[in-house]
Amino acid sequence: MKFLLNRRQLIKLAFGGLFSLISSSFGMNNKINKKSIEDRMNSIKKITTLPDSGPWPTSDPFLFCVHHNDKYPKATNEFIPNSSLNGRNIGNDFSNKEGWSMYHGETVPGFPKHPHRGFETLTVVEEGIIDHSDSLGATARYGDGDAQWLTAGDGINHSEMFPLFNQKDGNKLDFFQIWINLPSKNKRVSPNFLMYWKNQIPKIKQEDKNGVVSEIEIISGDFNEINGPVPPPNSWAKNKENQVAVWVIHLKSEGSVLLPEAQTGSNRCIYILKDTQVKVNNDLVNSNTMVELYPENKITLHNSGSDTKILMLQGKPINEPVAKYGPFVMNTRSEIEQAFEDYNSTGFGGWKWNNPGPIHGGFKGKFAKLINGKLDKPT
Repeated sequence: MKFLLNRRQLIKLAFGGLFSLISSSFGMNNKINKKSIEDRMNSIKKITTLPDSGPWPTSDPFLFCVHHNDKYPKATNEFIPNSSLNGRNIGNDFSNKEGWSMYHGETVPGFPKHPHRGFETLTVVEEGIIDHSDSLGATARYGDGDAQWLTAGDGINHSEMFPLFNQKDGNKLDFFQIWINLPSKNKRVSPNFLMYWKNQIPKIKQEDKNGVVSEIEIISGDFNEINGPVPPPNSWAKNKENQVAVWVIHLKSEGSVLLPEAQTGSNRCIYILKDTQVKVNNDLVNSNTMVELYPENKITLHNSGSDTKILMLQGKPINEPVAKYGPFVMNTRSEIEQAFEDYNSTGFGGWKWNNPGPIHGGFKGKFAKLINGKLDKPT
């Protein structure tokens, strides 16, 4: 069986949602207050305005980051939106019409079968459910505080679908997907994925001087003496010297958190969401921005707006050439061409499901059937 990708499909992969890699330059939009010049020089490298929708800019070793925040309507018995789909470009709907999108899903929202090679995806779900299926026969249903770390490596097909279960009220889906590069020596390793269930992800509670308690989820990396979950064996994050950290900071209104310092030479970025008021040390930073920090300094984040969350990505750069096209990220153009040849001849394991966007029936709890056949469930 052939798995040919035509030009139209490649464009769809290259420019659609989770499959996009957009290389853009964004200018600083915040003027420096004279009173805070010294403070900013000690804490902030650069401030970048985030796009209103779509992927966010990232720094090496991160390739891509997007925040999906959909407020889906009530569900039908078929786990689909109980709402008209008229006016949506079904198969490629990123409209955010009425506060939600179908993405590449035609009935159930989500991202049906698509390939990856040469990097990792980390999906951190704050709210909602995702159904995973892949070409190696693995499946998973996870969400509501869980995270999945998938090493695409040599190549994998997978789908990420968003079945809706609540037939009385709306269905919210709120998650980050992050692409992490692999060094050249690991770009062709065997695919693998790990589940981090909600109760396996450390949560650090910090009480500030005013008694306000905020929380930091440690998806990856160490926070002071607290160790995050163990990364996949071939990940850049596996070696602690690479200082890879992914934290979700839940910052209460009028609350503050102190971020510990990291090693010089790491890239450390925080993403401040829309409609928030956050100070970095003593400097007020506009909402909807990426703030690049000096990692060797301790940073205090203070929230003078309503409750919010902040994503932090950190890691030493891999410092290798990056060649990328749609779902493939390698080091050279010839390796990208080889990836397409391999996919067209092998399908990266084919597809064992009867449709490109399978879901796993009614909700009976969360689970993961791993690539090795082991069944993993939250305890």
